[in-house]
Amino acid sequence: MLKLFKNLTKKDLGLIGIVFVLIVFSVFLDLRMPEYMSQITRLVQTEDSTLQEILKAGSHMILCAVGSLICTICVGYCTSRLSANFSKNLRRKIFTKVESFGITEIKKFSTSSLITRTTNDVTQIEMLLGMGLHLLIKAPIMAVWALSKILGKSSELSLITAVGVVLIVITNLTIIRIVSPRFAIIQKLTDKINGRTRENITGIRVVHAFNAEKFAQKRFSEVNNELSGTHLTITKTFALMDPMMNFVMHFQHLGIYFVGAYIIMRSGMMDKINMFSNMVVFSSYGMQVIISFLMLTMIFMVYPRAQVSSKRINEVLESDVSVKSGTFKGETTEKGTVEFKDVSFKYPDADEYLLKHISFKVNQGETIAFIGSTGSGKSTLINLVPRLYDATEGEVFVDGVNVKEYELKELNNRIGYIPQTAFMFTGTVEENVSYGDNGKKKPSLEKVKEAIAVAQGKDFVEKMEDSYQAHIARGGTNVSGGQKQRLSIARAIARDPEIYIFDDSFSALDYQTDAKLRKELKKYTKDATSMIVAQRIGTIMNADKIVVLDKGECVGIGTHKELLKTCNVYKEIALSQLSEEELENA
Repeated sequence: MLKLFKNLTKKDLGLIGIVFVLIVFSVFLDLRMPEYMSQITRLVQTEDSTLQEILKAGSHMILCAVGSLICTICVGYCTSRLSANFSKNLRRKIFTKVESFGITEIKKFSTSSLITRTTNDVTQIEMLLGMGLHLLIKAPIMAVWALSKILGKSSELSLITAVGVVLIVITNLTIIRIVSPRFAIIQKLTDKINGRTRENITGIRVVHAFNAEKFAQKRFSEVNNELSGTHLTITKTFALMDPMMNFVMHFQHLGIYFVGAYIIMRSGMMDKINMFSNMVVFSSYGMQVIISFLMLTMIFMVYPRAQVSSKRINEVLESDVSVKSGTFKGETTEKGTVEFKDVSFKYPDADEYLLKHISFKVNQGETIAFIGSTGSGKSTLINLVPRLYDATEGEVFVDGVNVKEYELKELNNRIGYIPQTAFMFTGTVEENVSYGDNGKKKPSLEKVKEAIAVAQGKDFVEKMEDSYQAHIARGGTNVSGGQKQRLSIARAIARDPEIYIFDDSFSALDYQTDAKLRKELKKYTKDATSMIVAQRIGTIMNADKIVVLDKGECVGIGTHKELLKTCNVYKEIALSQLSEEELENA
């Protein structure tokens, strides 16, 4: 928890200082009121006292109450502002950290858990800071100050107050011991319920298509019931606090007046007046002590869950990023080249290598394609170039420099990456195509139009309402899969990169559109290097080099015609899609 509070700014610390001063002054005013009450009690019972003296003491009490109220309002404003600013900065820090994560870290935490940590967990910290700061400062100051006022005045009445305090402490410690472990369970279940909800909403078409509504409801209900049950256990445990507090307060009142009455019966007239006055003071200060511990109880209700949340947030903030940025961002002797030198790769915690001893080089202006059966490692191989993963063994070079030496921003500026699954962001067509920073001037509308035309998207974009300013829903749910794929290709074209990476980016296109797009792309990117992962032989047969992968190993490199003669794996794939006559005439 303290690690998180190191993120407090100087402005925040200044607000905490103001809050502390206001709370101390408020406590001082609160504890002055019983003294004026005691004074009024004596004046009422003294024969030669005047009404003016009583009204004067009463007016002082009212001023103390008003002053305490003003201080409390100011403290509430300051703590609310402090907690809101702190949570805003903390959310931004978590988001920035998550933005630096690679695929490995995202898989480690899971998307649903990262969302919970950025929202729900930060809210728990905000609640503790907003409510807890006030109570955490005020409660101990008031308890110690009030106890110092009454201790030594009457051992019998002090003992009654001490017994009440001990009962409250034992109750609080017992309850905290019961609920603390369950708060950790609640946050994990919140992750789980977010994951189930997200999964069901994302896969709603599959759920409907397979009549799996009851099955989905059952899976959700299991987690939901477990979460509700844990919440109920905690709520029932905390429910014991209120009756226990009432019991202690009433016990203290009765004890003070019972013991006080006994002492008064044994005292003289003047001692009786003083003793009765002391009873009033003891009762008031005793109440202040109980209220102080009641405040601490309220903190104990929030603190355990906030403590769990702080650990979860720190896990994200302190997590090591597997793909670390280098420092190189200068000019290179080569341009548009990609080279793999004896590269092997396995996923973290995996036992077997997915890629084994891959070596090849592609030069500027060339097109290299990758083909192989499902699971042969094609997408994984090209993901090593933009460093979505790092090679386990061997080296990957871009423009003659090891990719690990590049500053990540500089490396990304050299690459136009089109992922296997096209993703659109909420915004317009133009905003999606000109998305991101390529280290150059932001693509103009004319550049966006040109990129869309090359990607064979001009016809459908210009038919949309508002054309290039047409709205694209989150995830591109208002356009088809083929349209998303063409816009995703246009996004890469608009960057004018040195190297294009197409990760099976033509799969949603029909053969005619695929052929047109590749023809226009070849003209537009004649000076750029293209790396293409594809399943269709027709998409890659004109590539300068084709790398054939089988079970993570390179079993052939060459042109289409060379591989038909020398590589059985490639020939089998080709014959499964085209006839021998079509292959000969290609």
